[in-house]
Amino acid sequence: MSKQKKKYYTVWQGHKIGVFETWKACKKQITDYPGAQYKSFTTLEAAKEALNGNYFDYIGKKSKFKSELSHEALKKLGKPNYNSISVDAASSGNPGIMEYRGVDTKTKQQIFIQGPFQEGTNNIGEFLALVHGLAILKKNNSDRILYTDSRTAMSWVRKKICNTKLKRSVKNKPVFDLVDRALDWLKSNTYKTVIVKWETKAWGEIPADFGRK
Repeated sequence: MSKQKKKYYTVWQGHKIGVFETWKACKKQITDYPGAQYKSFTTLEAAKEALNGNYFDYIGKKSKFKSELSHEALKKLGKPNYNSISVDAASSGNPGIMEYRGVDTKTKQQIFIQGPFQEGTNNIGEFLALVHGLAILKKNNSDRILYTDSRTAMSWVRKKICNTKLKRSVKNKPVFDLVDRALDWLKSNTYKTVIVKWETKAWGEIPADFGRK
């Protein structure tokens, strides 16, 4: 088994701000802190440099992507439709601290963000992000499409269910309150927005990715 790489955690907003050398220490700073901002880095120098910058300049920041697909496969898939919103979720643990957001696919400008919530799952976050995007696009009478990299979330939205195994509790009540609202919205609204699977192998991580993998 390969040795897990060391990570360093920058906390921009939390009980204490700074750079922490373990996830346990980072988690202590963001737990029960509304609007916590944090991200992992592979070197201490990068984490310290990020602390002097802006959180939103770092989430989703990746190295240049090179597809491993064949030229024929890439040609068949084509390029992303930039008249779109991309959504994604991040969960530190399953369940764990969860948040989700939507961005302009081309510019990566953030359109909405929710969380972090103290207990959720990635699938729930992906589902909530999709419904949030649908509601915004309908409200604005927009012809944009929606990108997600989660087939599970696409299925839940299509079936108007949230088929999670996470049990309701006091800790995750804020998340399930949003789930209930999302389900009510799906059952009482129609929409023309097209939901499309983001082709990660061809295009790299979805633009809304939090960059914490």
